[in-house]
Amino acid sequence: MVEISSRGRLQGGEHKSMYFCDARLQYPVRVEKPNPLYAKMLQQAIGGVEGEMRVCLQYFFQAWGSRGPKKYRDMLLQTATEEIGHIEMLATAVALNLEGAPTQLQEDAAKDGAVNAVLGGMNPRHFLSAGLAALPVNANGIPFDSSNIYASGNIAGDMLSNACAEATGRTLACRLYEMTDDPGMKDMLSFMIARDTMHQQQWLAVLEELGGYKEQLPIPNSFPQELEKTDWSYVFLNSNVDGSIDLKGRFTEGPSLDGRGTFSIMQNKPLGQEPTLAAGPKEAHAQTEQNPHISQKLKNKLQSL
Repeated sequence: MVEISSRGRLQGGEHKSMYFCDARLQYPVRVEKPNPLYAKMLQQAIGGVEGEMRVCLQYFFQAWGSRGPKKYRDMLLQTATEEIGHIEMLATAVALNLEGAPTQLQEDAAKDGAVNAVLGGMNPRHFLSAGLAALPVNANGIPFDSSNIYASGNIAGDMLSNACAEATGRTLACRLYEMTDDPGMKDMLSFMIARDTMHQQQWLAVLEELGGYKEQLPIPNSFPQELEKTDWSYVFLNSNVDGSIDLKGRFTEGPSLDGRGTFSIMQNKPLGQEPTLAAGPKEAHAQTEQNPHISQKLKNKLQSL
């Protein structure tokens, strides 16, 4: 596993982060019943939108750009480093599950091109590209691309994003837990589910420490709220085509979570104009008929016939 250290200091008293490698895993990983298909499923927890690569990089980039109380930067760095260990555990689990796939079967499949059919859904690249090892991809074999990493520079917004990431990650881990009867895999996932529980709690605890919803909402709380159209700040818009309003909930009545308004509900209706766009530049080469002036001329001509 990887460990973080903040022993050194830069000029000005700033901490510098260093990372150390320990050959031991954060938690034991064992596979009693190797299953190449389950290895494919585990890839979602590595490189999927709910996976560990996502949260690891999300927490790192939030930390590296963190401004404000230093303890939140340190917290993010510590948790991001832990997530590296989770990726390592899952990669080990994938490799151990793949060890149960007969090598000759994989080689034959690679030769005749019918990998999916022969191996019953195993990711062929686990053998062809990685030699029985994990890949930075999701369960469909799509490479991880960082498009779901959120680091806004707003501590409250990032904490809510992190809590959501841990919620979907925990949901995935629970589903993977239900998909296996291997005691070793269940044991590893039980540990990871517990860590997701803690991580959900810690991100939301930051919001509480900062004053809770009342102080942090709306996000960002640094924008003067009097500059927004406050008549619309706490209104739930109902869009039933017949105009019926029968939806009631915490979000339609009672005080708002920030204590600055009262929830209400009203029928959604158009308040703006019907859009009319001017003709584009001739260099864009739209059709002649798309020019409103020419279209009107054509219309007048047709009416005169």
